Order: sequence, then C-alpha cells, then structure tokens
Amino acid sequence: MSNGIASGATPAETHIPQTSIHTIQADGVNIFYREAGPANAPVVLLLHGFPASSFQYRELIPRLAAKYRVIAPDLPGFGFTEVPAERHYTYSFDALAHTITAFTEALNLKHYALYVFDYGAPTGLRVAMAHPERVTAIVSQNGNAYEEGLGDAWAPIRHYWSDPSSANRQAVRDLLTPEGLKSQYTEGVPHPERIKPEGYTLDAAMIARPGNMDIQLDLFLDYRNNVKLYPAFQQYFRTHKPPTLAIWGKHDPFFLQPGAEAFRRDNPNAQVQLLDTGHFALETHVEEIATAMRAFLPTA
Repeated sequence: MSNGIASGATPAETHIPQTSIHTIQADGVNIFYREAGPANAPVVLLLHGFPASSFQYRELIPRLAAKYRVIAPDLPGFGFTEVPAERHYTYSFDALAHTITAFTEALNLKHYALYVFDYGAPTGLRVAMAHPERVTAIVSQNGNAYEEGLGDAWAPIRHYWSDPSSANRQAVRDLLTPEGLKSQYTEGVPHPERIKPEGYTLDAAMIARPGNMDIQLDLFLDYRNNVKLYPAFQQYFRTHKPPTLAIWGKHDPFFLQPGAEAFRRDNPNAQVQLLDTGHFALETHVEEIATAMRAFLPTA
C-alpha cells in the first residue's frame, strides 16, 4: 500500500515547511506577514513590489524555509496590512521604509538578508542604508537602483513626475485597469498563457478597494524621489559591499537588464543571473530563483 511518499524518499525529504500568517503592530500600522522556517535560523526578509503583496512569495517561502526563517510582510497600502485612519499615514517610500524598519524591530530581528523586488528595492535599500550592520546579504529580483535600468514603460509616469497635473495623474490611473495589471505579469514572458491568474486577480481586487487607487498614485508620484536616491544607494553598495545577487527577468519592460548588470559597477563581487522571463520572475522561475538563493545566502 502506498504511503504517499515517492520511492526512495524519506519523510524528511518530502516535508514541506508550513507557512503561518500573523499580524503585528509597528509604527502605528497593523502589519500582516507570512512566516515559515526555524525561529533560530538566519532570517530572509522578502519585500514585495507593485501591485502585489506577500502573496507573490507563496511558492518561494516553503522552498527556503528548511534552512531559513523567512518573513514576508505586506507593505502599507498593499495586501492585508491595515493602516488605521487616525494614523494619518503619508504614503511615500520614506514612510514605507520607516514602517518596515519598525516591523523588523517589533520582531526583534537583529540581522537579515533582504530580498527586494520592484517597490521592495527602494524600501529595502533605505532600510539597509539606515542600518547596514543588520543586512547580511541582498537579493535583488528586478529591484532597480540604476538609471539605466529604467525602461520606456516609465514614460507616462515620468510625465507625471515632471507635471503632476490632474490630467497626468489620470493618465497613470488609466493604466491600472485589471488588464493593465495582468500585463505586468505577462509582458516579456515567452509563454504568458502559463501565468496563473491568482496573483494579478488579487492585485486588482486590492487596488479596487475604496481609496486605494489614490494611495497607489501617490506612491507613483513619490517614486521620483527613489531615482534621486540612486546615487546614495550606489554609495551604500561601494561602502558596505553587501553580498549581492541580482537575479533578473531579462525581458522586464520596467526594469531592464542593464539595471542588473550595473550592480557590478559599485560592487565587483555582485553576482548577476539573468532569466528568460519578465517582471514577475517568480511566476515562471521560482525553482531557479530558490536554487540560486540557497547557494548564495549564508546559512549561519
């Protein structure tokens, strides 16, 4: 009689670590997060991007959790994190970084590796610059820090930066339809029909919540301040030389392949790995990314 274990495999080899969900208050925000792995293992902090949430890490977390304590919060304005109205939260990347720093301190995280994707990059790099002694490594998956990494897809947003008129704000709003959000998952992917619908469907539902669209438009406007900080991010790389893996969907229309290769300019030991996919590389290459991370990250 079969016991459900593949021939030749032991129960330990087939065990899938359980991911749990939690909420903790930090910086006056009720932060929702996912966690898996031993409490005493090295910490990997996963910071998601637009328009997603910690849900984007649902497949990656269990693949890392045998060796690492993996923690993935929802940023304010995203997912299931709740910001009380009386908090009068200002949605900027400075504020997101301040909240995530408070989150790490609420969990008493002394050291952690950062996995940064999209919005997670300017958020996480602010955290790293403020507390470089806490960061053991950086994995950047299409998390940009260089001008040459910004693709032509940013054109309407650049117009919004230069002239934040109601017309230009509306032009960005018009891009954030359910179909527009889906395209962020599928553009540049050789087989887009293989992208599962759960991620972009949840994203669209979350953005459709009352008031959330304006939060997103505020963050798009504030993204111009991330570009202004690129030289500071680069100085951080030169000064502290954190072990860095830039693993990149090379067909990403938003953050281009040169943005991955540029990490070597300021940190010659940075590793660069390019994948035959688009922006949301985990949707198609989670095994490759998990394997690269397990080989790259410290285990003690």
